[in-house]
Amino acid sequence: MPRGSLITPVIHGAVEAGFEEVEQQFRENFARRGEIGAACTIYVRGHKVVDLWGGLRDVSTHAPWDEDTLVLMYSATKGISALTLALAHARGLFAYDEPVAAYWPEFAQAGKASITVRQLLSHQAGLSAIDEPLTVELLSDLDALAAVLARQKPAWEPGTRHGYHGISLGWFESELLRRVDPHHRSLGQFFQEEIAQLLGLEFSLGGKVPAFPEARIATIYAFTPFQMLLHLGSLSTGMVLAYLNPRSLTRRSLGNPNVHSPADFNLPAWRIVEFPSGGGIGQVRSVAKLYSVFATGGKELGFTPETLQALTSPAAPPSDGVRDEIVKEDTSFSLGLMKPFPAFPFGSEQAFGTPGAGGAFGYADPAEQIGYAYAPNKLGFTMWNDPRDQALREALCRCLRKMGKGA
Repeated sequence: MPRGSLITPVIHGAVEAGFEEVEQQFRENFARRGEIGAACTIYVRGHKVVDLWGGLRDVSTHAPWDEDTLVLMYSATKGISALTLALAHARGLFAYDEPVAAYWPEFAQAGKASITVRQLLSHQAGLSAIDEPLTVELLSDLDALAAVLARQKPAWEPGTRHGYHGISLGWFESELLRRVDPHHRSLGQFFQEEIAQLLGLEFSLGGKVPAFPEARIATIYAFTPFQMLLHLGSLSTGMVLAYLNPRSLTRRSLGNPNVHSPADFNLPAWRIVEFPSGGGIGQVRSVAKLYSVFATGGKELGFTPETLQALTSPAAPPSDGVRDEIVKEDTSFSLGLMKPFPAFPFGSEQAFGTPGAGGAFGYADPAEQIGYAYAPNKLGFTMWNDPRDQALREALCRCLRKMGKGA
């Protein structure tokens, strides 16, 4: 734990009657689970029932985590990106079962002509690794980046296997959207103009707009990759060992861009890059609100029943099974989102969302009309089911059962 963090945390916010146990577990995260600063917001049936924040935004200055604190949410960003694409789908800009190359002809290079949008978004395209070095300069030039992505050769026959496209997926999604959007906007631009402004969300997929004040952004307390060796019980042992091999697909997938620590993505130099897979930064309650909109039908955004049905349907697994080529465990993905699976149960079978490195998580459960989001600034060592997040979700389920509202 960072030095100076062992002070009595101050918790703010409120919970509706019946959800007191969520607040209790939020406090327990600080008392027993090493929390430094965090926020959690939950909507049920369109009504905000939990809105909590507390602890420290920055340990060195003892700056508190305030009501408007912003935090980097890593791969929890993927859910926001997937829902943005879902809006484009609802507007008829593309079809999930059409080839990506039908919209982006250059994508057909290197044996990718038959890859469908659904396969790409479900991590089945074999494009988890990008072989050319990804720098801030390249990522800031969307045309040059598109050329690099189009040249990439799949690591396996698309549709036969899947593997977590943990870093690469968002840039493929963004270029697809640029090709189908009449205004040729990037994923981040489309999200800001078509979703964030309409719903009053304070969240960014990275990039220069909106420019958030530095003083409101939480400091990230992370780990170096080799520190993962001390936490093999929390992570997939197979994934960690594969990551340590510089030639492995896992290392090639998760090690480009090459950074010393996950905290580097919170540096100003990286925040100016649009990073739809892992660079989302904003207020936790904004993520919960967006998931709540989807959990209650998406009428605010004009969603179609067909798109909502696609999001809530079970994942279509690859032909050779659900063992993840990158994570080295069974996983479940659909349309850019994670679906519940035995190692990571959340909500009902209709639920969808994405966890982020170190503990952040956001999801929607249309069956129970739940919109949930949690994010800390101290990164844990789990890919999902971080003990802090898990305690909050389990408390939510107990509260709902006691109130006779399912879950």
